[in-house]
Amino acid sequence: MAKKAKTVFVCNECGSESAKWVGQCPVCGAWNSMFEQKVVEFNENDKRRRTSAASGSAGGAGMPGAGNIHAGKPERLSQVRSSETARIDTGIKELNRVLGGGLVPGSLCLISGEPGIGKSTIILQAAQHIASSKGVVLYVSGEESEEQIRMRADRVCGPEGISENLFILAETNIENVSAVCESLKPVFLIVDSIQTMYSADLESAPGSVSQVRACGNELMRIGKTNSIPVFIVAHVTKSGDLAGPRIVEHMVDCVLSFTGDRSHELRILRSQKNRFGTTSEIGAFEMAEEGLIEIENLSGILMEEMDKDSEGAVATAVYEGTRPLILEVQALTSPCNIGFARRTALGIDSSRLNMLLAVLEKKMGLRLLDQDVYVNVVGGIKPEGTYTDLAVALAVYSSCTGRKLDSRTLVIGEIGLTGDLRAVQNSDKIIREAQRLGFSRIVMPIKNAQHMREKDRQSASIEIIGIRNIAQTRELFQ
Repeated sequence: MAKKAKTVFVCNECGSESAKWVGQCPVCGAWNSMFEQKVVEFNENDKRRRTSAASGSAGGAGMPGAGNIHAGKPERLSQVRSSETARIDTGIKELNRVLGGGLVPGSLCLISGEPGIGKSTIILQAAQHIASSKGVVLYVSGEESEEQIRMRADRVCGPEGISENLFILAETNIENVSAVCESLKPVFLIVDSIQTMYSADLESAPGSVSQVRACGNELMRIGKTNSIPVFIVAHVTKSGDLAGPRIVEHMVDCVLSFTGDRSHELRILRSQKNRFGTTSEIGAFEMAEEGLIEIENLSGILMEEMDKDSEGAVATAVYEGTRPLILEVQALTSPCNIGFARRTALGIDSSRLNMLLAVLEKKMGLRLLDQDVYVNVVGGIKPEGTYTDLAVALAVYSSCTGRKLDSRTLVIGEIGLTGDLRAVQNSDKIIREAQRLGFSRIVMPIKNAQHMREKDRQSASIEIIGIRNIAQTRELFQ
């Protein structure tokens, strides 16, 4: 009846196991990612008892909730109910936007971010709304005590007070959490955090690959069998990557990343993986004393401090998910007195910046070999795609030559190695957003400009300038 323990080697990146240590993981190819792990092995009597409990009736001995486990059967796809009609409203529009319209019953969502960035705050606000409108919500805390969470709840739950359906459980044992879920039957489950949870069936420490995989599988069973959404909080490293084994990212349905500077109020929630929606959507929040406040007009906030006609500042736009976003790109060039010139980029890829600087030297005759170049996207936003290529290049050109670009000019476009501009998508929606914010002209690739003149008559109130290559942009400067 005794449990046996065996030693295996587990990859920290993909979670694959090996009977012996190898320098390179045979599955994912990562080097030096294998580490020793002890795994408890049940004897035949234990296996038969657990199998019998899993196939027995509800309330029998064995794993908590094992009575809900049953063999699946095929269904006609035409008769399967769409999850779009069953989404749960979190009460936070920006969070719903990033999730793809709300929480999907039975889904696992992982949210990560630096300490103090607002992860627990936004989850507690969503839990309060769901508890007030849908039913019982269980908040499992493995790090903070009930008193700490109560202090935060008093601050963020508003004048209506804490809902009577919001329950808190300070627990790190996943079997105990499962048992409480079976008795309480919540409509929403929160686990803060996955690295603190452990299973008594394993001898390894919490946060290891075996523990994270076992706890993640149990949370998936709870969510899928009871059709309740599960929110999991995870830690991050100093570089901003998800801490611990990456196996948890593959298990969940949605991975959300919460970013921002703790010295500033702006917070950005981005979806890195979403099986029920787009991965390019972002949500904007402002950290206040009463919690996180939604920002619907993010473009206006990012542009309100832009100085008029200043050197090295150019307005640009990207299309994030379902909405256009207006940004300000700033650049500064300074003579390099000693050593190699520095290239510093905040918000854009460093290799992309080096490519754009090479195009500026070749196609526009700028000498940047002895110039330090600094580029920053205002607001801490990290835009995806190549919408900002032309804006970055013109910001560097403006700072280097001392020529200014009109602050009411918006610039978008992808730059190729030949200096030609390539078309970008959703230019019509970007034009409408630029009109709303009061821009007088927009510079874009000539293919986009021709398409807009043929398609959209309402763009007559804003001047559209189409250019073929970056050399034609000299005429835009004052």
